[in-house]
Formats: sequence, C-alpha cells, structure tokens
Amino acid sequence: MLGPLVVDLQGVSLTQHERGRLRHPLVGQVVLFSRNYQSPEQLSELTREIHALRDPPLNICVDHEGGRVQRFRDGFSPIPRMSQLGELWDRDVLAACRTAVSIGYLIAGELRDLGVDLTFAPVLDLAWGRSAVIGDRALHADPRVVSMLAANLMHGFSLAGMANCGKHFPGHGWAEADSHHEVPVDSRPLQTILAQDAAPYGWLGVSLASVMPAHVVYHQVDALPAGFSRRWIGEILRRDLGFGGAVFSDDLSMAGSFVAGDLGARAQAALQAGCDFILVCNDPEGVDRLLAELRWQPGDGFAQRLARIAPRGSFAQRPLRDDPAYLAARRDLDQASRT
Repeated sequence: MLGPLVVDLQGVSLTQHERGRLRHPLVGQVVLFSRNYQSPEQLSELTREIHALRDPPLNICVDHEGGRVQRFRDGFSPIPRMSQLGELWDRDVLAACRTAVSIGYLIAGELRDLGVDLTFAPVLDLAWGRSAVIGDRALHADPRVVSMLAANLMHGFSLAGMANCGKHFPGHGWAEADSHHEVPVDSRPLQTILAQDAAPYGWLGVSLASVMPAHVVYHQVDALPAGFSRRWIGEILRRDLGFGGAVFSDDLSMAGSFVAGDLGARAQAALQAGCDFILVCNDPEGVDRLLAELRWQPGDGFAQRLARIAPRGSFAQRPLRDDPAYLAARRDLDQASRT
C-alpha cells in the first residue's frame, strides 16, 4: 500500500538519501518541479528509476497546467494560458471545446510518454480579476463555461490515460492574497460560493478523479482554511456535492497553511479533515521528521481513491510524435494559436 505523503526531489537525479525516503511506506507519490527537468531523456530515466523503487510503483505528479505554470518546456509543446481557451469560447464555442480536448491530450500524452502519471489540473477557479496568483490560469468568469472547458480538457487527459485534479476547492479566484506567502480570506456567504465558485465541482461530478482544496479561509463557513476543514471536505465536498475521488492537500510548506501549526500539526490536521494525500515541498528535513513521527492508517475507501488517480493502461505504443492523435492535437493547437 502506498502512503499519504507526496514529496519532492532536489535535482535531476535521485540521491541515495532520496531513494531511501521514497521507499518509506508513508510516501506514496512524488511531485516534480522545473529543477528536476533537464531533457526528455533525463526525465524518462528519472521516472523509470522512481517507478522501479516500489511495487505498486509510486505515482509521479507535476503542476503542468500551461501558460506560466508549465514545469517542463524544452522538448514539450508550449501550452497556452488557460484564459486563452475562455477567450476562444467567447468567439467560437465549438472551436474552444475541440482545442481544450487537444490541449488535454497534449499535456497528458507528453507527460505519460516520459513516465509522469498525473498533472494537478485543471484549474477550476473563476476569473474574477481579483487574484493575481490565479489570474490568467483561470479559464473563464462564468462557472458554466469553466465546467464545459474543464470537462473537455479532462476528456483529453483521459484519452491519454491520465486522471485529473480540480483545484482549488471551493475557489481561489475571489480572495486577493497569494496563499504561497500569506493567508487569503474570502468573506462571502456559503450560498454565494456554492452558486458560483464551487459550482463546477458539483457539475463535473464523477469525472473529477481528485480535488485540491485551497489554503483560503472562508470566514462565514469555517475559521480554518478549506484544506484543514472537515466542514468543507467532509460535509460540503463529499456529502453535499457527492465527491467520491481523492483529495490532495495543497503544499503544506505554503504560508497559507501555517495557521494549522507546525508541519506535523498541519499534516495531521489535513489528514483528519479528510485529505487523502498531503504535499510537502521544499522542506526535505521536515519530510524526514514527518516520516519518523506521523501516525497514519488508511481509512475506508483509501485504496479505491488511490486507484482513481492511477494512470490507466499503457501509452505510446509507437513513438508519440508519430501518433496520428498527437499530430492532430498539435494541429488543433497551432490553429487555435493563430485565431
């Protein structure tokens, strides 16, 4: 059984200490960053070695949304900012849907071709024009448009056998502060948030394989950020919206999580609130302390939720860039970029 911790690496190859850390039963997934990428060949070797460490293999994740959040660039298709899909929707709905499928297929296909299993996408936050950290990562201001474009992006992911992760529940588009550096606050009432920002999570239903809550405090709902809130995760997301997939915490090294205490307290609070997986990045010493101190037992349904985010089937039976579906997706993206 894989564990709940999602940990990062320092460089483009594994150190001996990192190999030992990744073999620890509390670790279940690895998240990669730009510092872990040098070339397609290097990434393929790194993911091969990570997968070989455990049986079942560790899941390998990345933030690869497109636009300014695309961790790997040289050797990968340049993915446009997601707001461009929303702009295309306003001109041509069908073209936007087709392009979203193609973008999803390119993202997932190129990642899976080199051994990456999951990207933390799509962003479901609304484009309120208030949050700089979200900004052009948001698809649109209308939750119905966000839901439709996200559904098409996720269809593209699924064609390449990749699951998805909708973020940042219930919505980070209204709160202005950047949760990487401070604690954002959204003081709107629950019904307003449910009718607007959280609406895509209900509309997308079972097609969402996983969700990442926001490090945002919604004062009229709970004093804790959503990622530490049993009300947001257990009551609203799981019970009221019927979500049955996996829940990832956002990075517990971000300042928006510090209200829950030290790293050990943050980890325990996120798990107790209902997170299945907890991300700890840029703090290797903290990860080692957690591995020594954290007490965890998989809850009911954990294995099934883990299976929801696992890659599906084999991929790239032929060289990816010779695959007709891949070539068609590239043409769709090139066409969209010219309109």
